[in-house]
Amino acid sequence: MDAAIKNYLESLQMGEVQESGEMIVIPVLKDSGYGIEYFTLKEALELDLLKITEVDESGHVPELKVINEADIPVLVLDGEELVGAKQNRIVNTSILLKEKSETIIPVSCVEEGRWSYRSDHFVDSDAIASHRVRNVKSASVKISVERNGTYSSDQGAVWDEVHQLHDIMGVNSKTGAMRDAYEARDDDLKDYINAFEVVEGQKGLIVFINGEIMGFDVVSRKSAYRDLHKKLIKSYALEALVQREEKQTKSYDTVQKAKKLIKDIIKCNESKHDSVGYGWDYRFASDSYVGSVLLFNDQVIQASFFKSLELENDDVGEMARFSRRARM
Repeated sequence: MDAAIKNYLESLQMGEVQESGEMIVIPVLKDSGYGIEYFTLKEALELDLLKITEVDESGHVPELKVINEADIPVLVLDGEELVGAKQNRIVNTSILLKEKSETIIPVSCVEEGRWSYRSDHFVDSDAIASHRVRNVKSASVKISVERNGTYSSDQGAVWDEVHQLHDIMGVNSKTGAMRDAYEARDDDLKDYINAFEVVEGQKGLIVFINGEIMGFDVVSRKSAYRDLHKKLIKSYALEALVQREEKQTKSYDTVQKAKKLIKDIIKCNESKHDSVGYGWDYRFASDSYVGSVLLFNDQVIQASFFKSLELENDDVGEMARFSRRARM
């Protein structure tokens, strides 16, 4: 593993365990300076410094155009949802958009049944893709960037996960929009948001559902994390509601598992790629986890790791086989 990433992960601290229902959150803390300054997607849009549109009038499902008029970079997080224009999308990888720039970004559709304009630009939905959607997307993006150098997803797999989410949650969506699942369970999601408040110094979180690790997210700035906290909680909370519907139960030993998570991540197979914006995009995989790290000027800007899902998708299966070959 890259030395800067390894040192960063090993320096992370964990806060006190928080618990609500099926979900446990361990705040991730990092005692460091402010580092590179940037806006979050939410901040930039609220300041009217970011414009996100289809690439042209006709549109192109896997890409959007982003104009950043700010004097500093803007961080767009892997899985953040953008709603409007011809159909809702999620961002395929974390991107540190350059200041005063125009960038074509890779995205996935999360609204299969619509291809018509509702607005001329996109807005922030205040959500990140559900854990399963984000997980499957990340696995397929890893394959794409390593094979072709592009941050494309398996669009069919993303749609399948959205459909399954609707089925399990009993949501009827006319356009197959992932957003409808969030809106249908808004009261439940608010309960989780109220249960898991941001703590002093928090820059990330490790999430367990029914005692099993679901994922780990961290960003470099405390102010950025505060903007992203509710989105991340909702993303994982939706998975907690799914498992409640599926009546899954498992054993608990969260603190030790959280410590082991960091050690296991450091052992993952690694590949390095040019980022869409500033920095380098690192991809990681093992039999247990899939993840990514955005590194710029030897600083970890953002990292996300997920427990690998057992999928029938051939490409995801090949990703696991690729990881095993790389370690042989």
